[in-house]
Amino acid sequence: MTGLSKTLMIIGGIVFLIGFLMQFLHLGKLPGDIVFKKGNTTFYFPVVTSILLSIVLSLIFYIMGRFR
Repeated sequence: MTGLSKTLMIIGGIVFLIGFLMQFLHLGKLPGDIVFKKGNTTFYFPVVTSILLSIVLSLIFYIMGRFR
């Protein structure tokens, strides 16, 4: 297996695990996320969730880079 295919499989596994864990952790409803409801329209912008996922993914990729 080449380096690129191995990296793509690892990234796919990480995305799968994050998607699986989000069912149980309810990450999309953190304080600081912006929700506007008006009539039949709802606008949702996950500010804090995006920051948290960015920090976690940065740490994962940093650790992966150290062991390479």
